[in-house]
Amino acid sequence: MSSTDIFAEMAADAVEAKNIPKDEQLSGIQNIVQKQISLETQVAAQEQVLKELKRELSDIQTHELPQAMDAIGLITVTLNTGEKVDIKPFVSASISKTNKEEAYAWLREHGHGDLIKVITKVDTGRDEEAAAKAQKALVKAGLAPSTEESVHSGTLKVWVREQVEAGEPIPLELFGAYFGQKSTITKG
Repeated sequence: MSSTDIFAEMAADAVEAKNIPKDEQLSGIQNIVQKQISLETQVAAQEQVLKELKRELSDIQTHELPQAMDAIGLITVTLNTGEKVDIKPFVSASISKTNKEEAYAWLREHGHGDLIKVITKVDTGRDEEAAAKAQKALVKAGLAPSTEESVHSGTLKVWVREQVEAGEPIPLELFGAYFGQKSTITKG
């Protein structure tokens, strides 16, 4: 039986069920509705708790533990409980929507336009054959491809690190870039 037949059968069953539901039937549905609402609320609350835990973890990894280790002059230590703690530098960079146009212009003007990828997308519906054709064939088939530009965050982070290490001046704030220390713990 195809999915279309199943839906048609379900619709027919619904039409046939013109009987007025009994109070106990509605009560059962009401209980299920309340259970769904309760679970949706619990999931939202747990997602908020998880978000806060991730923020706290990030604060310990990138501020609290690196600062404590730095205060005693260590970048690595193995504790008597077996955990090995390493403090390593990290780079973070992300071009915000607000800075996108200016950041891309800066990259092009300073010879780094090759970091910008041009992404072409086309909505072919379910026509997989048309999706496999080249840009010319897409236009010929009456499809309207769209393009957007993007810089992969990993590529941007590596590039920022390389530029800073080479002593090249770049506008860090334009690229949402910052450097820090991050702790990693290996359990012994």
